[in-house]
Amino acid sequence: MKILVANLGSTSFKYRLFDMADERVIARGGVERIGSAESTSFVEVGGQKEEATIAAKDHAAAVRWCLESLVAKKALSSPKELGAIGFKAVHALGVTGVQRVDERVLQAMEAYGDVAPAHNPPYVKAMRLLASELPEIPLVAAFETGFHETIAPAEKLYAIPMEWIEKYGIKKWGFHGASHRYIGSRTGQRLGNANARIISCHLGGSSSICAIKDGKSQAASMGMSPQSGLPNNNRVGDFDLFALPVLIRGTGKTLDEILDVLANHSGLLGLSGFNDLRDIEAAAAKNDPKARIALDVFVASVRHYLGAYLLLLGGADAIVFTGGIGENSVAMRSAVCNDLTWFGIVLDEAKNRNAKGEARIDATESRVQVWIMPTNEEIIVARQSRDLLQENV
Repeated sequence: MKILVANLGSTSFKYRLFDMADERVIARGGVERIGSAESTSFVEVGGQKEEATIAAKDHAAAVRWCLESLVAKKALSSPKELGAIGFKAVHALGVTGVQRVDERVLQAMEAYGDVAPAHNPPYVKAMRLLASELPEIPLVAAFETGFHETIAPAEKLYAIPMEWIEKYGIKKWGFHGASHRYIGSRTGQRLGNANARIISCHLGGSSSICAIKDGKSQAASMGMSPQSGLPNNNRVGDFDLFALPVLIRGTGKTLDEILDVLANHSGLLGLSGFNDLRDIEAAAAKNDPKARIALDVFVASVRHYLGAYLLLLGGADAIVFTGGIGENSVAMRSAVCNDLTWFGIVLDEAKNRNAKGEARIDATESRVQVWIMPTNEEIIVARQSRDLLQENV
């Protein structure tokens, strides 16, 4: 079976094509600037990458072009060979886990369009187009919240009226499920211990931390929405909602306008003026006070959840850094692990500076292993899509 895993943006479509017989990536590619008369596209098969300019009026046209390219490159014999298109879906009202995309799923995603405003609207739009234009290809949504269904009520529920929880689903759902699921599985393999206590630190443009034990999520830093938890590149993170009336009175903005600021112009961007951690670190090195504060706030938040999850798990067998920041920022890993000897966490600074790819960076005397580990969300979605289709055969 061959599965195409799609990563959608409002004007972009990127994919990886897997042969699930051995889980090889056969091809990857995508289209940028969808809706433009001159969309940019690429396809890579067997290490050979080709770029082109096309006219992709919508996501369906972009997918059709990609399928034609894959056939031309002999990665597919025909589009009918494709078993499914899998999506790393984010959130939906009353729906989680792995689902065939149908009207029920689409309406549930639309109902939470304002809870996941950066993700749900473009996904729903693209899924509707693809279902209409390519009805022969099954569409599968693997929801990020699915991995966190194992979290106990004590870690999942807000102290609010139970009616709100039961009737409206207001609780801590957790996100980045595909990434944390992969890190939990892969780290268990590297440690030779499927029951390992793991703290997965997915740090990037969007960041979250997850406590994992026995391969299952025990707690996650994101709550009802992806706007919560750690500060993200432009999203606020944890925030006291009783500040909202103060802001509405003080700024003269409407609630929707304030929410837009919190979802799109806050986080590290709001504190520093920069939208990329590399730029923030460079500015901090030049003694920019706002950049320094942004880094300090981010590190403090990561350490806050790290400490909480060490307590929850009764210690840890491994701490794993993944995501664009987690994998690439030497300074961030060092700051997060600073002065944690009393937890049994000691970083080897030389290993931390020189590590590439999947690597262990703890010192000899550290009781807790510390890893850098590139995540692989796409293979998780591919596996989940395959398993769902095989269950329904």
